[in-house]
Amino acid sequence: MRPRVSVQDSALRNGNFSLQINPVRSEDAGLYEALVAYDTQVQSCQVELGVITVTISPSSPVVENEPLLLSCNSSHRASLVETRWFHNGRPVPTSGNFCSLHGALCILRPATSDAGSWRCQLRYSDNEIISATYNLQILGFDGPTSPVVYAAAGSAAD
Repeated sequence: MRPRVSVQDSALRNGNFSLQINPVRSEDAGLYEALVAYDTQVQSCQVELGVITVTISPSSPVVENEPLLLSCNSSHRASLVETRWFHNGRPVPTSGNFCSLHGALCILRPATSDAGSWRCQLRYSDNEIISATYNLQILGFDGPTSPVVYAAAGSAAD
């Protein structure tokens, strides 16, 4: 996993045997075990790393008015009960411009106003709730709704 994994040598003297993984990948999910030997003692601990991913199809860049699909997947082992989506902190209704496809969110006609923070929240049968955020960028025209712009002669027009 090198060079994505590190252990802080300075923290070892204080008994901190933390493993840092940056960036985390889907394949990093699983059980990790640390064994520490000091004099005649051996200490161990186990930590399970769960990974959640948000993907977009087609891949970036997203162009205004071209349909897209946001998907959310997790390594959690329990049965998925519910997927909820939030845009800039507000729940997204699955009607109108948005539809749900097996927990994924379809945006039929993305607009520049759909750019920003999208969060998926997964709820499992063991009542575990996991969420992840995706920052969506959309290429498009963010100007006046009318195709006619008036400007005074001698002034600048944008």
